Amino acid sequence: METKTMTDEQRKSIALEYFRRMDRGDSIIELFDDHAQVFFPKWGIATGRAEIETLFGDLLGILAEVNHNVAYTNLVQQGDLVVVEGTTSGKTMSGVKWRAGVTHAGRWCDVFEIRDFKIQRCFIYLDPDYEGADTDRYPWLADGKVRAL
Repeated sequence: METKTMTDEQRKSIALEYFRRMDRGDSIIELFDDHAQVFFPKWGIATGRAEIETLFGDLLGILAEVNHNVAYTNLVQQGDLVVVEGTTSGKTMSGVKWRAGVTHAGRWCDVFEIRDFKIQRCFIYLDPDYEGADTDRYPWLADGKVRAL
C-alpha cells in the first residue's frame, strides 16, 4: 500500500472540488477512496463507493438543484482533517426553494478526512428537511418565520 504525501492546499482543493462538482451535477465518486465512508443525516453511513453512489442518488432524487456558496465557507484544517462550514441554496424536486438566511434550511458543516488524494471520510451535518415540512414535530416551523439565521 502506497502512501502519497499531500499538502494542506491539496486537501483543501479536493474538499472544495467535491462541492463544485456537486453543484454542476458532475460525478463526485472518483474523489472517494474505494473504502470511504459518508454519513448523511437520516440516511446513515454509506461505506464504499457503491453505497456512496446510492446515498447521493437518493439525495439527488429529492433535490432538483443545489448551490454551495464555496466562496463564503469557513475552512479549518489539521493534518488529514478538513472541516468546511457553509451555506447553500437550491430547490427540491417538488419545487420548494431554500436559501440559508431566508429559510430554515441551508446551513451545513462537512468533516472530511483526505489522504492519498482521496476522500477517506465525509460526515455531513445539516438538517435534511429542506422544505420545512417537519411541522408536526417542530411546530415553530409552521409559522414561516425565520429566526436569526
